[in-house]
Amino acid sequence: MPDWVSTGCLEYSKRMPPELRIKTIEIALGARGKSQSSSKAIETEGKAILKAIGEKDFLVALDVLGKTMSTTKLASNLASWQMDGQDVSLLIGGPDGLSADCLERANMRWSLSDLTLPHPLVRILLMEQLYRAWSINANHPYHRN
Repeated sequence: MPDWVSTGCLEYSKRMPPELRIKTIEIALGARGKSQSSSKAIETEGKAILKAIGEKDFLVALDVLGKTMSTTKLASNLASWQMDGQDVSLLIGGPDGLSADCLERANMRWSLSDLTLPHPLVRILLMEQLYRAWSINANHPYHRN
C-alpha cells in the first residue's frame, strides 16, 4: 500500500479505544494472466481469506451487491457487535471481488457505494467510518449530525 494509506490507517487505528483494536491482514492476490483465469485467482484468494479468519468471527463481506448503510446504522451495528463479544472480520476483495465461498460464509454483505472504489481508498474509508461510528456511540464530538 502507498505510504498515505498506511499513514491514514495508522492514524485512525491510534484513535480507536483499546476494546476496538483493528488488525489488518493482507492476503496476496491470486495469479492472473493469460494462463490463469480470474475465477481461479478469486478462488485462491477466497481460500486464503477463509483460512485467515476465525471460525466464529462475524463476517462482513464488502460486496457491490450488498446493502448500503448510513453511518448511524454502522454505529448501531458496531454497538451490537461489541455487545455480542464476537470478533468481526471485514473482507475487502481483490480486483475481481470475493469468492462465492467468502460470500456464502458472510453474515452480512455491505456495499460502500455504487461507485467503483480503489482498494487503498476503501481501507481509509473503512477506518474512518469505524472511527466515526465509535465516536457516535461514545458521544464524541468527531461526528456531527
